[in-house]
Amino acid sequence: MKILLISMVLLSVSTAQAASIYAGKAKAAAVCSQCHGVRSTSAEAPFPPLAGRDEEYLEMALKQYRDKTRISDVMNNIAGSLTDRDINNIANYYSRLGK
Repeated sequence: MKILLISMVLLSVSTAQAASIYAGKAKAAAVCSQCHGVRSTSAEAPFPPLAGRDEEYLEMALKQYRDKTRISDVMNNIAGSLTDRDINNIANYYSRLGK
């Protein structure tokens, strides 16, 4: 019985992480990838790539842009529409790319 309960807990934890990654991928595709690309910069992605960046750094930067304590006209507008959950999902997704 204990093994079944532990297995169910582990499954729910891994499912929650997977959902976070998928939500981050979808949000990044809709909001970030046009300027930052997905894995690397290209002619269509003129800004620094986010793939493989530190998750905590990405979260901090996005929250600062959202809260306008870090100034960029473009990023303040884009990040202003993001919830904490969006930011966590995006940071989680991009930090896992390229590893």
